[in-house]
Amino acid sequence: MAEALLRHVGSAKFESLSAGSFPAGYVHAVAIDAMNRLGVPMVGQCSKSWDEFVNAPVDVVITLCDDAARQACPILPGSPLKAHWPMPDPSFHPGTETERQQFAVAVANRLRAKIEELVKVDFTGSDPATLQSALTRISQV
Repeated sequence: MAEALLRHVGSAKFESLSAGSFPAGYVHAVAIDAMNRLGVPMVGQCSKSWDEFVNAPVDVVITLCDDAARQACPILPGSPLKAHWPMPDPSFHPGTETERQQFAVAVANRLRAKIEELVKVDFTGSDPATLQSALTRISQV
């Protein structure tokens, strides 16, 4: 969802890549439904391993899942800024289908708020410490 939201909200400013340590191999239906409800295109979205990006030049790495902060991240070239924005994974949320869909939309709206703040950050005119501070501040949004 974060990749689709960043492409939708900040495509003029960012290239969005999304991957995980243990990709499911598919995009969960509850995520697709949430994005459809928010009018965010999911065209071209797929489940990917971070192994696909170990040689890609990456400026910022943001981990999202609640347990991602405890996992080892891949070593990426350069010195990307890093932040953890803990978010629950709606695909594991219990409840009825309606409750799960409502939860996924709530998570997507929270992600959108963070991404809208990210898009406002001046990445070209700020030093790394200022950028890191902004990423940390956004984690509280």
